[in-house]
Amino acid sequence: MRLARLGTAWLSGALLLAVCASHAVAQAWPAKPIRMVVPFAPGGTGEFMSRTLAPRLGEFLGQQLIIDFRGGAGTTLAAGLVAAAPADGYTVLIQTLSTQAINHSLYAKLSYDTRKDFTTAGLIGVVPLVLGAHPSLRARTPKELVALSHAYPGSLNFGTAGIGTTSHFAVELFKLVAKADLTHIPYKGAGPAMIDTMAGFIPLVSDAITSMKPHLDSGKLRGIAIGSAQRSEGAPQLPTFAESGYPGFEASTWWGILLPARAPAPIVARLNTELNRTLEDGAVRTRMLTHGATIKSGTPEQAMDLLLSEIEKWAKVVKATGARVD
Repeated sequence: MRLARLGTAWLSGALLLAVCASHAVAQAWPAKPIRMVVPFAPGGTGEFMSRTLAPRLGEFLGQQLIIDFRGGAGTTLAAGLVAAAPADGYTVLIQTLSTQAINHSLYAKLSYDTRKDFTTAGLIGVVPLVLGAHPSLRARTPKELVALSHAYPGSLNFGTAGIGTTSHFAVELFKLVAKADLTHIPYKGAGPAMIDTMAGFIPLVSDAITSMKPHLDSGKLRGIAIGSAQRSEGAPQLPTFAESGYPGFEASTWWGILLPARAPAPIVARLNTELNRTLEDGAVRTRMLTHGATIKSGTPEQAMDLLLSEIEKWAKVVKATGARVD
């Protein structure tokens, strides 16, 4: 009986120590600046999202978030870096869940497992994609663009943030649906792609409304159509692909924050709490909504469920296009 009581006491003590240790981890973190890895070059939606969130999120966490742009290889370089980082909460990835899901099927070999090597901290929002054009392009609508691509086969190039990004596969999906003849030119980020389009080196660019909107407003780019189901509050002048003759066509990208797998649960919970708090901040909400983003907060579990569903969704698109990166 005494041994049983001692065993029970030891177990209770161990559980109490575990709870206390878990609480201590949450209280102590973060004790230094956090690196926020952005898998794109500056100038695109990755920069918009990180610079919109980082200052306020850092205030709520009590530490600075240092933005680290790591573009290239269709976001796999940055994802691999974060997957291999220590799971201590000091390295996070601001990432499109759609891009993570696309790469899972697109790349024959990855240095990480999309399902197993990351912990989801939460969602940020949904951002529709826009197909933009240099103002001199004769096509002004999706139908006119398809007709122009048939009249001049092989001559219409579109730039994106890289192979496997959602901006890339949104156009690939449009090509399948509309039978358009468009050629992909991958860049290391949306910023360089938009710069080349505005300069007239390429006629088309695909990216999120958040990063393209200033150039649309200035007239340096002209929007062909937006990938949301309904017109965007941030850019109501842009017609949707659906109303332009392609019903059911929708192309938006989900954004979220990931950590390396095995990140302590108290850290994940704290980051999720402060992320959701940041998304409720008036200035953050206004900036995101006026740039065409829809805020989508939630739990880490909801973020993971979305990631897994996106893997299945985009696997079908990758298969249909026949795209593959060895």
